[in-house]
Amino acid sequence: MSAAIPAPALDDASVRALLDDIFWQAMQGAQQHFTEGNAVARRYAHGFSPIIAFADREHPDFAALAPVCEVGERFYCDSWAGVPPPGWEIALESTMLRMVWDAPMPDADPAEDALPLQPSHAGQAVALATLTNPGPFGPRTPELGEYFGLFEGESLIAMAGERLEAGRLREVSGVCTHPASQGRGLAGRLTLKLVRRQLQRGLRPFLHVMAKNTGARALYEKLGFVVYRETVVRVVERVA
Repeated sequence: MSAAIPAPALDDASVRALLDDIFWQAMQGAQQHFTEGNAVARRYAHGFSPIIAFADREHPDFAALAPVCEVGERFYCDSWAGVPPPGWEIALESTMLRMVWDAPMPDADPAEDALPLQPSHAGQAVALATLTNPGPFGPRTPELGEYFGLFEGESLIAMAGERLEAGRLREVSGVCTHPASQGRGLAGRLTLKLVRRQLQRGLRPFLHVMAKNTGARALYEKLGFVVYRETVVRVVERVA
Protein backbone atom coordinates (compact mmCIF):
# COMPACT_ATOMS: atom_id res chain seq x y z
CA MET A 1 0.00 0.00 0.00
CA SER A 2 1.43 3.37 -1.00
CA ALA A 3 0.84 6.71 0.65
CA ALA A 4 -2.38 8.46 -0.36
CA ILE A 5 -0.38 11.68 -0.57
CA PRO A 6 3.39 12.16 -0.51
CA ALA A 7 5.04 12.98 2.82
CA PRO A 8 5.91 16.69 3.10
CA ALA A 9 9.28 17.60 1.60
CA LEU A 10 12.12 18.41 3.98
CA ASP A 11 13.09 21.49 1.98
CA ASP A 12 9.60 22.99 2.35
CA ALA A 13 9.92 26.19 4.42
CA SER A 14 6.67 25.50 6.29
CA VAL A 15 7.88 22.02 7.25
CA ARG A 16 11.17 23.39 8.55
CA ALA A 17 9.30 26.06 10.54
CA LEU A 18 7.30 23.31 12.25
CA LEU A 19 10.41 21.23 12.92
CA ASP A 20 12.27 24.19 14.41
CA ASP A 21 9.48 24.75 16.96
CA ILE A 22 7.97 21.29 17.08
CA PHE A 23 7.03 21.04 20.77
CA TRP A 24 5.07 24.31 20.82
CA GLN A 25 3.52 23.65 17.43
CA ALA A 26 2.23 20.30 18.67
CA MET A 27 0.97 21.58 22.03
CA GLN A 28 -0.88 24.62 20.72
CA GLY A 29 -2.13 22.80 17.63
CA ALA A 30 -3.27 19.25 17.01
CA GLN A 31 -2.56 18.08 20.57
CA GLN A 32 -3.81 21.06 22.53
CA HIS A 33 -6.59 18.95 24.06
CA PHE A 34 -3.88 16.86 25.76
CA THR A 35 -2.30 19.93 27.37
CA GLU A 36 -2.84 22.60 30.02
CA GLY A 37 -1.77 26.24 29.90
CA ASN A 38 -2.44 29.34 27.86
CA ALA A 39 -1.44 31.29 24.76
CA VAL A 40 2.24 31.62 25.74
CA ALA A 41 3.05 28.51 27.81
CA ARG A 42 1.74 24.94 27.84
CA ARG A 43 2.47 21.54 29.36
CA TYR A 44 1.19 18.08 28.64
CA ALA A 45 -1.52 17.32 31.19
CA HIS A 46 -0.80 15.19 34.26
CA GLY A 47 -0.21 11.57 33.32
CA PHE A 48 1.24 12.34 29.91
CA SER A 49 4.91 12.96 29.09
CA PRO A 50 6.27 15.70 31.43
CA ILE A 51 7.15 18.25 28.76
CA ILE A 52 6.68 22.03 28.63
CA ALA A 53 6.80 24.42 25.68
CA PHE A 54 6.56 28.15 25.10
CA ALA A 55 5.46 30.48 22.32
CA ASP A 56 8.86 32.18 22.64
CA ARG A 57 11.23 29.30 23.34
CA GLU A 58 14.27 31.57 23.71
CA HIS A 59 12.50 33.78 26.29
CA PRO A 60 10.05 31.42 28.00
CA ASP A 61 7.33 32.84 30.25
CA PHE A 62 7.62 30.55 33.27
CA ALA A 63 5.32 32.78 35.30
CA ALA A 64 2.49 32.04 32.87
CA LEU A 65 3.16 28.31 33.25
CA ALA A 66 3.39 28.22 37.06
CA PRO A 67 -0.39 27.98 37.75
CA VAL A 68 -0.59 24.57 36.05
CA CYS A 69 2.61 23.13 37.58
CA GLU A 70 3.01 21.76 41.08
CA VAL A 71 6.02 22.24 43.33
CA GLY A 72 8.35 19.29 42.86
CA GLU A 73 7.27 18.49 39.30
CA ARG A 74 10.03 18.09 36.74
CA PHE A 75 9.67 18.79 33.04
CA TYR A 76 11.70 18.49 29.86
CA CYS A 77 12.22 21.82 28.08
CA ASP A 78 13.67 22.15 24.57
CA SER A 79 15.81 24.90 23.00
CA TRP A 80 16.20 27.19 26.01
CA ALA A 81 19.58 28.03 27.57
CA GLY A 82 18.80 31.08 29.71
CA VAL A 83 18.94 31.65 33.47
CA PRO A 84 16.00 30.05 35.33
CA PRO A 85 13.62 32.53 36.98
CA PRO A 86 12.74 32.42 40.69
CA GLY A 87 10.69 29.35 41.49
CA TRP A 88 12.48 27.12 38.98
CA GLU A 89 15.72 25.15 39.02
CA ILE A 90 17.66 23.26 36.37
CA ALA A 91 18.00 19.60 37.37
CA LEU A 92 19.75 18.40 34.20
CA GLU A 93 21.12 19.87 30.99
CA SER A 94 22.18 18.03 27.85
CA THR A 95 21.74 18.11 24.07
CA MET A 96 19.57 16.03 21.77
CA LEU A 97 19.30 15.41 18.06
CA ARG A 98 16.14 15.92 16.03
CA MET A 99 16.23 13.35 13.25
CA VAL A 100 13.90 13.15 10.24
CA TRP A 101 13.08 10.23 7.95
CA ASP A 102 14.77 10.61 4.55
CA ALA A 103 14.46 7.23 2.84
CA PRO A 104 11.90 5.22 0.85
CA MET A 105 9.00 3.50 2.57
CA PRO A 106 9.94 0.09 4.01
CA ASP A 107 8.71 -2.64 1.68
CA ALA A 108 6.94 -4.63 4.37
CA ASP A 109 5.91 -4.45 8.02
CA PRO A 110 8.87 -5.94 9.92
CA ALA A 111 6.92 -6.32 13.16
CA GLU A 112 3.62 -7.94 12.26
CA ASP A 113 3.77 -9.76 15.58
CA ALA A 114 3.66 -6.50 17.55
CA LEU A 115 0.43 -5.80 19.43
CA PRO A 116 -1.28 -2.42 19.89
CA LEU A 117 -0.80 -1.33 23.49
CA GLN A 118 -4.03 -0.98 25.47
CA PRO A 119 -4.77 0.89 28.72
CA SER A 120 -4.31 -2.44 30.50
CA HIS A 121 -0.64 -2.35 29.42
CA ALA A 122 0.04 1.06 31.00
CA GLY A 123 1.78 -0.38 34.07
CA GLN A 124 4.13 -2.52 32.00
CA ALA A 125 4.84 0.35 29.60
CA VAL A 126 5.76 2.73 32.43
CA ALA A 127 7.92 0.04 34.07
CA LEU A 128 9.80 -0.59 30.82
CA ALA A 129 10.28 3.14 30.20
CA THR A 130 11.49 3.64 33.76
CA LEU A 131 14.00 0.81 33.36
CA THR A 132 15.35 1.92 29.98
CA ASN A 133 14.77 5.72 30.01
CA PRO A 134 13.82 6.38 26.35
CA GLY A 135 12.76 9.92 27.32
CA PRO A 136 9.87 11.58 29.16
CA PHE A 137 7.05 9.07 29.54
CA GLY A 138 3.86 8.79 31.59
CA PRO A 139 1.05 6.25 31.97
CA ARG A 140 -1.12 8.18 29.48
CA THR A 141 1.62 8.82 26.89
CA PRO A 142 0.36 5.98 24.63
CA GLU A 143 -2.88 7.97 24.20
CA LEU A 144 -0.93 10.47 22.06
CA GLY A 145 -0.81 8.07 19.10
CA GLU A 146 -0.32 4.50 18.02
CA TYR A 147 1.81 2.40 20.38
CA PHE A 148 2.94 -1.13 19.70
CA GLY A 149 4.66 -3.68 21.89
CA LEU A 150 6.43 -7.00 21.52
CA PHE A 151 5.70 -9.58 24.18
CA GLU A 152 7.18 -12.80 25.46
CA GLY A 153 4.29 -14.54 27.09
CA GLU A 154 2.56 -11.82 29.10
CA SER A 155 5.72 -9.71 29.50
CA LEU A 156 6.30 -6.55 27.46
CA ILE A 157 9.89 -6.70 26.19
CA ALA A 158 9.95 -3.83 23.65
CA MET A 159 7.75 -0.95 22.58
CA ALA A 160 7.58 2.13 20.38
CA GLY A 161 4.91 4.65 19.56
CA GLU A 162 3.93 8.14 18.50
CA ARG A 163 4.12 11.34 20.56
CA LEU A 164 4.32 14.79 18.92
CA GLU A 165 2.04 15.70 16.02
CA ALA A 166 2.18 18.96 14.04
CA GLY A 167 0.93 19.43 10.53
CA ARG A 168 1.93 16.30 8.63
CA LEU A 169 4.89 15.61 10.91
CA ARG A 170 4.63 12.67 13.32
CA GLU A 171 7.15 11.69 15.97
CA VAL A 172 8.35 8.17 16.67
CA SER A 173 8.97 7.99 20.40
CA GLY A 174 9.25 5.76 23.45
CA VAL A 175 11.46 3.29 21.59
CA CYS A 176 12.91 0.89 24.15
CA THR A 177 13.82 -2.73 24.76
CA HIS A 178 14.20 -4.63 28.02
CA PRO A 179 17.94 -5.13 28.73
CA ALA A 180 17.50 -8.90 28.69
CA SER A 181 16.11 -8.74 25.15
CA GLN A 182 18.50 -6.25 23.57
CA GLY A 183 20.61 -7.20 20.55
CA ARG A 184 17.72 -8.87 18.71
CA GLY A 185 16.74 -5.94 16.50
CA LEU A 186 13.42 -5.37 18.25
CA ALA A 187 13.74 -1.57 18.45
CA GLY A 188 14.55 -1.30 14.77
CA ARG A 189 11.62 -3.50 13.78
CA LEU A 190 9.15 -1.46 15.82
CA THR A 191 10.56 1.82 14.54
CA LEU A 192 10.20 0.73 10.92
CA LYS A 193 6.68 -0.50 11.59
CA LEU A 194 5.68 2.97 12.75
CA VAL A 195 7.58 4.69 9.94
CA ARG A 196 5.77 2.58 7.36
CA ARG A 197 2.36 3.27 8.88
CA GLN A 198 3.08 7.00 9.00
CA LEU A 199 4.30 7.16 5.42
CA GLN A 200 1.19 5.30 4.32
CA ARG A 201 -0.81 8.18 5.83
CA GLY A 202 1.28 10.78 3.98
CA LEU A 203 3.17 11.83 7.13
CA ARG A 204 6.88 12.62 7.58
CA PRO A 205 8.33 10.64 10.53
CA PHE A 206 10.84 12.24 12.89
CA LEU A 207 12.29 11.41 16.30
CA HIS A 208 14.56 12.65 19.08
CA VAL A 209 17.64 10.98 20.52
CA MET A 210 20.12 12.21 23.09
CA ALA A 211 23.31 13.39 21.40
CA LYS A 212 25.45 11.21 23.65
CA ASN A 213 23.50 8.07 22.72
CA THR A 214 25.73 7.20 19.78
CA GLY A 215 24.41 3.67 19.52
CA ALA A 216 20.81 4.79 19.04
CA ARG A 217 21.88 7.47 16.58
CA ALA A 218 23.75 4.91 14.51
CA LEU A 219 20.69 2.63 14.48
CA TYR A 220 18.36 5.41 13.34
CA GLU A 221 20.76 6.53 10.63
CA LYS A 222 21.01 2.94 9.40
CA LEU A 223 17.21 2.72 9.26
CA GLY A 224 16.85 5.90 7.20
CA PHE A 225 16.79 8.94 9.52
CA VAL A 226 19.08 11.95 9.10
CA VAL A 227 20.04 14.58 11.67
CA TYR A 228 18.02 17.77 11.22
CA ARG A 229 19.41 19.79 14.12
CA GLU A 230 20.93 19.56 17.60
CA THR A 231 19.20 21.38 20.46
CA VAL A 232 19.70 22.06 24.13
CA VAL A 233 17.38 20.06 26.35
CA ARG A 234 16.90 20.68 30.06
CA VAL A 235 15.02 19.08 32.89
CA VAL A 236 13.58 21.89 35.01
CA GLU A 237 11.92 21.62 38.40
CA ARG A 238 9.21 23.79 39.92
CA VAL A 239 10.40 24.74 43.41
CA ALA A 240 8.79 26.65 46.25
